[in-house]
Amino acid sequence: MTVTLKYSLMACAFLFGGCSSSVSPGAGTPLAEVNGAFLYEEDVDRVMPVGLHGADSVNFVKQYVRDWVGDALLYKKAKDNVPDNQRIEELVSSYRKTLIMHTYQEELVKQKLSGAITDAEVEQYYNQNPELFRADAPYIKGLFVKVPVNVPNLNTLRGWCRNNVESNLDRLEKFCVGTAVNYDYFFDRWLPVSDFASKMPLAALKSNPGYLSNDKNVEVKDSLFCYILHVEQFLPKGEILPLEYAQNEIKEILVNQKRTEFINQMKSELYREASEDKKIKYYKTID
Repeated sequence: MTVTLKYSLMACAFLFGGCSSSVSPGAGTPLAEVNGAFLYEEDVDRVMPVGLHGADSVNFVKQYVRDWVGDALLYKKAKDNVPDNQRIEELVSSYRKTLIMHTYQEELVKQKLSGAITDAEVEQYYNQNPELFRADAPYIKGLFVKVPVNVPNLNTLRGWCRNNVESNLDRLEKFCVGTAVNYDYFFDRWLPVSDFASKMPLAALKSNPGYLSNDKNVEVKDSLFCYILHVEQFLPKGEILPLEYAQNEIKEILVNQKRTEFINQMKSELYREASEDKKIKYYKTID
């Protein structure tokens, strides 16, 4: 138990009038008890946020204990007044069974399918299903810089942004580290234009989806900042998204397909083995 939690619990013991003197049937140091249910110091320790000290940690423990006690009291009241406890037990049992099966299946899938999707499979799926990857909005590659409106050497900054050569990008990165409020170099990935419509005060980005197809270098200012957007490549709405953009989505699709196939195959194999070993009994023939 941490020193912070120790003193928080000591403070809370006075706040709540001390802990119950009942002996806990479980492992751990009891902190509170309601109708035979125990809250342990170790339970609180596990949920204590990192970095809480002093009054903040005391308040956290105090509220956690109050919430736990309130839930325990409400549970007892509800348990005594819900008439169909048998139905609830059936639902709990069904959920537990489903959770165990799901956990087991996911662990097997992780073992069997980890790294199982090849680049060739991704490319094949992409080529066979191009309509699935039409852009629902315009996309761009380029860079975005937001600097204070009175930043020195603004003309030099414009030149670096507009001329995509390695030496300029090195200078740009060094300049932006200490000066830029926002700097995003995305020559290597596609981003929707809407991302930048929310970052700079330019209404045309929202009203005209194709605005950046003609204007590759956009600069706007407000009272505080200067916003520079350089467009290296533009992909109109309705065009097929490049494979590089779609590949993560495709991998997820293929993994889900293989997961379904693997689980169905596993169930079939279990059924076959159980049938051969005569572990299944049917008491009524279903036509």
